[in-house]
Amino acid sequence: MARILIAEDDPLVSSFIEKGLRANGFSTSLADDGERAQRLGLTDEFDLMILDMSLPEREGLEVL
Repeated sequence: MARILIAEDDPLVSSFIEKGLRANGFSTSLADDGERAQRLGLTDEFDLMILDMSLPEREGLEVL
């Protein structure tokens, strides 16, 4: 099963993305700010990261 990190600070958007991905058999993790997204990206293995470019704490481009 592919693991996907969703880095999005809008709870409605992240919920919508997560619901669709899980319905199609993907495993997801959520990060609502850039610090958490970077920490998760460095400590866990993900097959894909969906990254919002305007995150609080650290911009998406910095995380990338």
